[in-house]
Amino acid sequence: MAFLKRWYFKLWHSVIGKLWMTIMLLVAVVLLILGVFLLQYIDIWFQENSHDVKVLFIITAIIGFLLSTFFAFFLSTKIQQPLLQLKNAADLVSKGNYGTRVNISSSDEIGQLANTFNDMTDKLDKLIHELNKEKNQLSSILRSMGDSVITFDADGCVILTNPSAIFLIREWSELDEDWQADEEMEADSKSSSIPVPLRELFLAVMKEGHEKTQKVHVRSSVWSVVMAPLLSMDTIRGAVAVIRDVTEEHKLEKMRADFVANISHEIRTPLSMLQGYSEALLDDIVVSPEERNELVQVIYDESLRMGRLVNDFLDNARMEAGHTAMNFNELNLSVLVSRVHRKFLVYAKEREVHLQLALSDEPLIIQAGDEDRLEQVLTNLLDNALRHTPSDNSILLAGHYSEWNKERWVELLVKDEGQGIPKEDVPYIFERFYKADKARTRGISGGTGLGLAIVKNLIDLHHGEIHVESAIGEGTVFRILLPVEAKK
Repeated sequence: MAFLKRWYFKLWHSVIGKLWMTIMLLVAVVLLILGVFLLQYIDIWFQENSHDVKVLFIITAIIGFLLSTFFAFFLSTKIQQPLLQLKNAADLVSKGNYGTRVNISSSDEIGQLANTFNDMTDKLDKLIHELNKEKNQLSSILRSMGDSVITFDADGCVILTNPSAIFLIREWSELDEDWQADEEMEADSKSSSIPVPLRELFLAVMKEGHEKTQKVHVRSSVWSVVMAPLLSMDTIRGAVAVIRDVTEEHKLEKMRADFVANISHEIRTPLSMLQGYSEALLDDIVVSPEERNELVQVIYDESLRMGRLVNDFLDNARMEAGHTAMNFNELNLSVLVSRVHRKFLVYAKEREVHLQLALSDEPLIIQAGDEDRLEQVLTNLLDNALRHTPSDNSILLAGHYSEWNKERWVELLVKDEGQGIPKEDVPYIFERFYKADKARTRGISGGTGLGLAIVKNLIDLHHGEIHVESAIGEGTVFRILLPVEAKK
């Protein structure tokens, strides 16, 4: 718009200058004609009619002045009117009315100028229309993006966002201002209006002038941030950040890494023992039959442990994939719990652990239960309790009816007097391969880390609930709630 104004003023001054030159030339021509006319008669009348000559000269001068003035105003109006139209049209274009046209039909330079102006505004109108169309398309794409997009100017002020970014900025603005802040960022005023997790990355991009990628941990979420500079004539005028929530991907990657580490850790020891003891038998290092039987027993036990690991993993994978076949029938849990209790009595006596049973007098019946799967749940919980309960301590297996959320449930308890679980580990014990025992102790207390994950999946398939209460040195209580009535 400034260009149009400069163009118009240059045109105006040029035309006005030419106009006044034309007027002066016209006046000079008129005066010259009048002068020639007067010279033809001045000699004849000069002597005899000197007075009349003076009067005629005055009259002629007046007439010449009037004619010059008339023609000057006529030409000025004739030229000024189209120029005023051009001026008004330029003002409208400068205000955003790009459809403005000038109606001048003359074939002179001003007419050509008007045609050029109309052609310019027509092309400008088409260009602005295309730009608005592209802008609307980009805005639609930006609004529909699941990722958050934030554009900053060189001073760190937000100049463009999409809806998801607005929510993110509002959430991150509540963070503590001292979060990951250092003296350099605090001293830089450009970072004051930038969300705290992005400040360090923004300063680095503005300083180095190239794209950067970083993962930002905010509370319990993980965000992938790609920030690139906005360049204009080799000058960084800001930066644009694309932010994606990768919390689930981060968890899956961590789960994958943990799975590889744990499965390798679990299998390596039994494989090493199988290989070592097998070589001892093959090389006839063992002399007595007792030692040979002992090595064979170790090989057998380790093979059983590997079998349990593989079976546990396959069961857990099938449950998480939803491919577990369930056989739901009306089930008497009192009979099931009693059978599991009898099965573990011998094992508990060998460990010198008191295994107690406490069931209500009335049968604990649920309408939809898979007997085999629920026996697997109790087996895993009791096996886990026995492995972590020292000698001369007790384990309680109990069952009764209870009311919860205005519904009737069967509540099963497995309570031990073992070493307990640290409070910080309790929320994660149902994850695959998670062990509260960071030292991964083996032997009697060793496990695959899959048992509780299987228990949780099986209880979920029964539309039930499982809760755990534990503290270091105070033992652990697993509380299972199974609905009495079948749920769809």
